[in-house]
Amino acid sequence: MKSISFISLFLIVMLFSGCNPETVLISVDPDYAMIRYTGRINFEDSKAPEIYWPGTQIEIRFEGEELKAKLKDERGENYFNIVINEDSLRYIKLDKEEKYYTLAKGLPEGKHTIKLIKRTEWDLGKTWFLGLEISNGKLLKLPEMDRKIIEFFGNSITAGYAIEDLTGGDSPDSIYTNNYSTYGAITARHFNADYYGTVRSGIGIMISWSPLIMPEMWDRLDPTDPDSKWDFSKVKPDLVVVNLFQNDSWLVNMPEEPTFEQRFGNLAPDEAKIISSYVEFITKLRVVYPETPIICALGSMDATRENSPWPGYITSAVEILDDQNLYTLFFPYINKPGHPRVEDNRIMADQLIRFIEETFNW
Repeated sequence: MKSISFISLFLIVMLFSGCNPETVLISVDPDYAMIRYTGRINFEDSKAPEIYWPGTQIEIRFEGEELKAKLKDERGENYFNIVINEDSLRYIKLDKEEKYYTLAKGLPEGKHTIKLIKRTEWDLGKTWFLGLEISNGKLLKLPEMDRKIIEFFGNSITAGYAIEDLTGGDSPDSIYTNNYSTYGAITARHFNADYYGTVRSGIGIMISWSPLIMPEMWDRLDPTDPDSKWDFSKVKPDLVVVNLFQNDSWLVNMPEEPTFEQRFGNLAPDEAKIISSYVEFITKLRVVYPETPIICALGSMDATRENSPWPGYITSAVEILDDQNLYTLFFPYINKPGHPRVEDNRIMADQLIRFIEETFNW
């Protein structure tokens, strides 16, 4: 176990700053063993781990007067939630410049658990976590817990795009994206499970609104780098949920879109091709997760509207795969403009939670 560098333990007397002359600040490096990380994080530089994926979490337990985190953002567009003792939540927007952000201050005496959780998607740039600073306190060991792991593969629905936009539209402003409030994150918290979100708005299995498709992204550590591969031996999920095909359902009928020609030329895929593409992707997952139950889900946007063929394509693919650890679950069409909002995601989470409890006896 690495210890706190006591070069970073110092007494500050700053008359001009207004600080208490008896304030003791402890600086904690990112590779300190009492910090708990969840998500696909790049630790190549252990002093500056890189964060990309929404839902990525840093968890700390401490006692003291104040806790700060030092962060740097590639573009200054990412938002992070701060969750204190599971009952208080606020968010911060990061700057491009390296700086400290106050995570907790003025808490009652005692032990407190703080979580720093990425709200936004990886297309807004990476974030570097550079350590912690504690005022008049110390870092504590987190309780040992036997936690389950749920990994979600999905598009904007699972990412939480526009989930908090109450303006009546689907604003691209990242302030309205909040992965923490999605059905997947809610479900994971219900089961006290670690959440992994391999997600991207606009993505599909055959075709996306941008050049990248899920079969090209699913195994990446850094989602922007095709040569950066996630080590699947590090994490073995207890459950995988795949919610894809919403974007495919639109784009296969839109030959005017640039990605249509990129993926299909001038001929849209037929039913057999659609089904086989799903079979091929689930087969990829099965190679790295040979025994993990996989829920093949869809919804709750118009790919699950009445008479939509897309749930049937998924059902056919699952039948072809003939895998006893594959399941289907379709979220009803919300039948309203835009993406699912927070209340819609709560309904989806309730359905998914019931399915997991009934199917797997969790």
